Amino acid sequence: MQVKKPTGKVSIVGAGPGDPDLLTVKAIRAIETADLILFDHLVSEEIRDLFPPTVPAFYVGKKKGQHSIAQKDLNSLLVKKALAGKNICRVKGGDPYVFGRGGEEALALTQAGITVEVVPGITAASGCTAYAGIPLTHRGLAQGCTFITAHGETEADLNWNALANVRHTLVFYMGLSKASWIQNSLLEHGMPRRTPVAFIENGCRADQRVMQGHLYELAELVDRYGIESPALIVVGDVVTLAAQLQPEFIHSQFSDRRLSA
Repeated sequence: MQVKKPTGKVSIVGAGPGDPDLLTVKAIRAIETADLILFDHLVSEEIRDLFPPTVPAFYVGKKKGQHSIAQKDLNSLLVKKALAGKNICRVKGGDPYVFGRGGEEALALTQAGITVEVVPGITAASGCTAYAGIPLTHRGLAQGCTFITAHGETEADLNWNALANVRHTLVFYMGLSKASWIQNSLLEHGMPRRTPVAFIENGCRADQRVMQGHLYELAELVDRYGIESPALIVVGDVVTLAAQLQPEFIHSQFSDRRLSA
């Protein structure tokens, strides 16, 4: 009589924005005890180097225009491998529940009766701004912060009037190719032209760059400095603090153009 293998468990692990020292102890434990590792595009090479060499690890990531596997097929793969008895470590950049589609994977697994453990990670907005010397909130400058993905279901999903007037630090994920749209939408809804902005490229990694400017030149900065993905866009007065807190990481100081707000 053939004995059925017990169902495996899936750990959906947030790997943070790139620096392996930002991994949690629980994340390391999940990686080291897995039978199978499935990892995303934004999981840094330094973190991948920590994967046990005896454990199969497969890339299932997505870049703009390059999806190695459709999300529904990945959900099915996770279910299939877990039902076969594999303990899977699903490694995602940042935090699984912040623009990481971790909720979709957790729902598919839970509906299939599979035990899911979610290990939070440091989301890019928090980790990258900290490394760049840009506090997300600061007394007198920003009483809150708002995280936005530039790749919603439709571009009409965003309330630009609220974003332009809320006096929060705004952090746009996946916004590099939408810089002109972000710039124009905020300006059209009343945000001052000289609002400080920054791009953080390869945040929390050895090749991190921080490019600063003003809202009116946001799109121009992309070409001026050859900014490449992954890059966050930060909008708000807190950007000015980087020159004091982490000046060695700033690639460019503010433009000295004199335009009225």
